[in-house]
Amino acid sequence: MKRFLLIGTTIIIIIFCYVFFHYELGIFINFNPQKEVTTFVKTQEKEIYLKKDKKYEKFVIKGVDLGAGIPGEFATDYAIDKNTYKRWFKYIQEMGANTIRIYTILGDNFYNAFYEYNKDNDNPLYLIHGLWINDYVQNSRLDAYDSKFLGEFLNDSKKIVDIIHGKRLISLGTNHGTGFYYHDISDWVLGYILGVEWEDATVVYTNHMQEDKTSYQGKYIKSTSDATPFEVMLTEVGDKIIEYESTRYKEQRLVAFSNWPTTDPFDYSENITNYFKKMAKVDVEHIKATDKFLSGQFVSYHIYPYYPDYLNYEKEYNDYKDQNGVKNTYQAYLKKINDYHTMPVVISEFGVPSSRGMAQKDQNTMRNQGGMSEDEQGEAIVKCYQDMLSVGIENAIIFTWQDEWFKRTWNTMQNVNLQRTPYWSDYQTNEQYFGLLSFDSGNNTSISYNDGNVSEWKNSDVISKTDNASLSVKYDEKYVYFYINKNNYQGEKIYIAIDTTPKSGAYSSDSYNIKFNRPTDFLIVIDGKSNSHILVQERYNTLFALYGYEINEVNSYLNPPASDSSKFQKINLMLQTATPLLTNNKSEHAEVYETGKLKYGNGNPESDEFISNSDFYINGDFIEIRLPWELLNFSDPSLMTIHDDYYENFGVENINIDKMYVGIGVDGDTIEMNPLKLNKWYNTVTYHERLKKSYYIVQNMWVGSDK
Repeated sequence: MKRFLLIGTTIIIIIFCYVFFHYELGIFINFNPQKEVTTFVKTQEKEIYLKKDKKYEKFVIKGVDLGAGIPGEFATDYAIDKNTYKRWFKYIQEMGANTIRIYTILGDNFYNAFYEYNKDNDNPLYLIHGLWINDYVQNSRLDAYDSKFLGEFLNDSKKIVDIIHGKRLISLGTNHGTGFYYHDISDWVLGYILGVEWEDATVVYTNHMQEDKTSYQGKYIKSTSDATPFEVMLTEVGDKIIEYESTRYKEQRLVAFSNWPTTDPFDYSENITNYFKKMAKVDVEHIKATDKFLSGQFVSYHIYPYYPDYLNYEKEYNDYKDQNGVKNTYQAYLKKINDYHTMPVVISEFGVPSSRGMAQKDQNTMRNQGGMSEDEQGEAIVKCYQDMLSVGIENAIIFTWQDEWFKRTWNTMQNVNLQRTPYWSDYQTNEQYFGLLSFDSGNNTSISYNDGNVSEWKNSDVISKTDNASLSVKYDEKYVYFYINKNNYQGEKIYIAIDTTPKSGAYSSDSYNIKFNRPTDFLIVIDGKSNSHILVQERYNTLFALYGYEINEVNSYLNPPASDSSKFQKINLMLQTATPLLTNNKSEHAEVYETGKLKYGNGNPESDEFISNSDFYINGDFIEIRLPWELLNFSDPSLMTIHDDYYENFGVENINIDKMYVGIGVDGDTIEMNPLKLNKWYNTVTYHERLKKSYYIVQNMWVGSDK
């Protein structure tokens, strides 16, 4: 019996050690060092070729980036299940895409789904796998040669190779997905994009601190004499991932290094260099393949039409006109990128968001970072793609497949609780709406649509009544909805008063002939299809409290507005804290736009007249309005948290409320406001998937181009 136990224990230990060293640490013995290394994908000059039926054919990447987020979960939860991935793969391929790009190691659900989708598919989807650098590491005091940077970079590169070959086990406690990766998907993996959008400070700091790192001469790729220390580091990572895959699996695939305009290889004028801090370059032309690297390199750039905005101040770009005679700095920049590089260029991120909020304007083509409908989003993607084709760039990957509720952006992030963003849909934050797939609130449909059909409104929804009008209110994870039933409505102004914070509010309005029976924070003014707004009482104006000096050269905290001020102001959103006038070295005040202006249109996706970013709709005596929570200064509606008084806290702090008050009136009225109970939904969200109108526009672009 003892002998049996000893033998059994020994076998278990051997199995454990084999799994641990082989699948978790990636340790292996090369039993066949003479075996020929092969590849099914390679580059030739500026084109990519794929091996099919024993011969290479030109392959054009038509791709979409795939994130890791779904409503109710952060991306780092890796909560998307296998069936969801398989459903998405079908949609993606039906759209005309042939490639998916992921950014990091996902949970094993993704790889299992990808294998099952492709294994019996005569027309498989292909994959470009990213290698992520932790944001904290890149934004810390470390240079790129530190073990926490370069060491993790090299370790994760081996993990990715093992994962796609189905030979890796990753336990909990890492900065990426976990699981047992046992399916070999390598037949459908085109290559790797190594790294992220590099922080310019990290690049410059590395070059300064590691001046002695002047060369890396690998077996598969090597640096040129012009390479910077940062580029030498990239060369080492690229060579090591090729070496590991060539040695262990006898295969190679394409390699690229992530880049974007902030670290492009070009020189700019002194004004732009100084003002925009354009101080870093990453030039992959300083990294060359040897004859041992069979697959080859491609160039990867993230390029959006509205960024970098400094192109508008550079004569080379600002004077450029496209084939239609339109000033087009985006096309000019794409041309410069393609003309410069000797390798295939892949624009691995491009697109615009279909968000209500906007963070930046494209001054020439109006393909903006937000403030666009789903139709406009799709049309902008098509125009960007046409710009690429016109300058000789064929390989492109759209950012991104799905909307992601957890995202943040610079001009709204101070207004919300960043620790709870997955639990509500913030239509003011553009970064959440780059997707071609929307997550709309509600299990199957949303609880209301501003479409003129008021059948979803019940008597129990009525909050306020006057002699000839009623106001109903309801809400979900994305909007607060209002329904006005006004007898014999003839287009006269209608006011909705809203009281949320107990700290401030007006009893009247200086601009309108209206009063309120309690302190009011927000005033919705319905004044026709093109002149309707939501206004905020000046004490509760977030932008003025945070950016008073940038906007008006006024320190808001030296002379704050009165808590009962009767001034109502437009609700604006920041676009630029200061715009340079580089012709005379002066600067303008901050650039803002009115985000409180209400857009007219039908908001029902089933309608032929659907306008995704519309705010209100009028049908006879019926008016339906929907407002995103952030417009009402909610920092987290899932917990019913709003902004506290800015001037008591010197910025944004939060308080919880359990009700808000609303009322309706017309000119000359004193509006009676009644309570609306607010219930928290905590971490339990409802949503349903919907392919955006932009999806079908892209489908027409890609599927139509193949006919």
